Amino acid sequence: MDSSLHEVWQAASGSPFTPAIGKDNQFLLAFILLVLGFGLSGAFALNRSVVSLPTLAVPASLSLAVGVVYMFCAVGVYV
Repeated sequence: MDSSLHEVWQAASGSPFTPAIGKDNQFLLAFILLVLGFGLSGAFALNRSVVSLPTLAVPASLSLAVGVVYMFCAVGVYV
């Protein structure tokens, strides 16, 4: 590993990162995922059973988690 950080930086500049979801669409995707997550959470709260756990609760938690991350990316979080 003789390459310096500067050489790695120069090599990486030739292939810029392109996200799967563009910056213009992140807010819409985040909003849809959050609404879906809250809706599924509400449905699970009304019908709490072992059967609805994998069909409602797990997708709700995943939707909320991914939606929150996309919302952070869409609105910009400055720490």
